[in-house]
Amino acid sequence: MGRVGTALRELRGAQKSAKGVSLYSRFVNRPVGRYLAAGSYALGLTPNQVTLISAALSFAAAALVAVVAPSWVLGLAVWALLALGFAFDSADGQLARLRGGGSAAGEWLDHVVDCAKLTALHSCVLIAFHRFPEAYGTGSDGWLLVPLGFQLAAVVTYFGGLLTEKLKPKPAPGSPAEAPSTLRAVALLPVDYGVFCLVFLPLGGGGLFARAYAAFGAVAALFLAAFLVKWFRELSAVRR
Repeated sequence: MGRVGTALRELRGAQKSAKGVSLYSRFVNRPVGRYLAAGSYALGLTPNQVTLISAALSFAAAALVAVVAPSWVLGLAVWALLALGFAFDSADGQLARLRGGGSAAGEWLDHVVDCAKLTALHSCVLIAFHRFPEAYGTGSDGWLLVPLGFQLAAVVTYFGGLLTEKLKPKPAPGSPAEAPSTLRAVALLPVDYGVFCLVFLPLGGGGLFARAYAAFGAVAALFLAAFLVKWFRELSAVRR
């Protein structure tokens, strides 16, 4: 317990900026990830091992969606696995900072897992809509386009945001961190992965899940359009 307490104290002073982070990630996922990082540190786990734990939980949840008939119990299990996987996704970076900094290979692994997780989850929803059309109310072939569109929006948003951060000039060393905007943190809630995980809770609700999922997909597409305009304008102003 002593190592966990020491790790928690050090982690509180080693958090990333809250700029551009939704309220869920800031006040739920990161704090939970901090405890998981401290526990992982006490157990002697490496950041890469924590990343793989996150991957195992997330892929298990996606597989359940694809192969198990929908029910309220399934929804609870899928949400719990996804939410815990997301928390471990936060823990790997915090553990890396606690251990003195991450590696290029570790960052690469983290991003590859994140991209694979998004692709697999929406692909498994597509499979579920095809396998259990009566349970989800997705008998029309048009419903199969919904996960494909959601997947496109999610992956392009992830990759576009990542690439934008890589191409934007870095602030000068020692520059004060920009204060996070509460309004922006609230506005980003609909496209926060942790909030999206909640949509799987009503898997046993018949068409309720399919319609909630489609609504989140529509919001993701709207946010993607806004993000693309914002990112292009920001990078257009960068001198090379």
